[in-house]
Amino acid sequence: MTSTLGIAVIGTGRMGTDHVRRIGRTVGGARVVAVADPDGDRVKEAVAGLEGVSAHTDAAAAMAAPGVGAVLIASPGPAHEEALLHALALELPVLCEKPLTPDPAGALRVLEAELRLGRKLVQVGFMRRFDAEYEGLRGLLDAGGIGRPLFLHCRHRNAASPSFFTNDMLISDSVVHEVDAARWLLGQEITAVTVLSPAPSAAAPQGLSDPRFVLLETSGGAIVDVEIFVNCGFGYQVQCEAVGEAGSARIGDGHAMVVQTRGRWGGEIAQDFLTRFADAYDRQVRRWVAAAARGRIDGPDVWDGYAAAAVSEAGLAAARSGTRTPVELVERPALYH
Repeated sequence: MTSTLGIAVIGTGRMGTDHVRRIGRTVGGARVVAVADPDGDRVKEAVAGLEGVSAHTDAAAAMAAPGVGAVLIASPGPAHEEALLHALALELPVLCEKPLTPDPAGALRVLEAELRLGRKLVQVGFMRRFDAEYEGLRGLLDAGGIGRPLFLHCRHRNAASPSFFTNDMLISDSVVHEVDAARWLLGQEITAVTVLSPAPSAAAPQGLSDPRFVLLETSGGAIVDVEIFVNCGFGYQVQCEAVGEAGSARIGDGHAMVVQTRGRWGGEIAQDFLTRFADAYDRQVRRWVAAAARGRIDGPDVWDGYAAAAVSEAGLAAARSGTRTPVELVERPALYH
């Protein structure tokens, strides 16, 4: 391994392109050496102006490019499993954007492949774990600062949903972030999911049941509630309040600066996740690069990706049936304890 880690980026949509930019400008000790996407024109656009970067329409070809020492997967979820299994066959450290795979069966196949290697090489891109506010809340809970946690009250709002957004994506693409954050903050597994749906907002596209209210039960007896509202109209907002036996703590108010002028006061609301979590994405990739250079990971692992997929599957079933749905998990292998 050279002092500069060569990375193959798979996928050149919004996230992949942002990671190419990030590695080139804000992450030390690494550089992009190969990029792949089935859309050849989009690959060329993503690597424009970058020297020494090979462009590919096949993920395996990009991973095989000279100088590749790690892989960042930012392709659509259904393409993740094949890319992950190929990277593991090459024993390359991976940062994979969520979801690990769209379903728990696929996640288990990745888990089994990693178990055969006997070491963890895949990190899942749940970037909230790297956000300073989330880290602060986790530290407070770990230290018992508000006593035993009883509730997490979560709000996840987007100004507007993209044209391709579906009811399933409300759970599998959006609430999945709260699923991972809750598991990490509480140190507990999620055991059951209930999904409630009010009358859709007038701003919701035809056929989209937005907003929704999701209840998560945990193995430690805590309750997590999530308001998911992807057409709120005013901006991007992620908030979390932890209520314990001896106090409460809230993050995500976004009061970095409050302006008072002309008889009014207020501040700005971020309009998308790349703005709100820009620092978290930077910190995530920096820490992954440092770990990957040593053949390791430093963040959510394959078990976390599998657990999130299993909860999402239960959530989708709960949304369709309107009933409380248990989460089924396999026994946790020793590698992931």
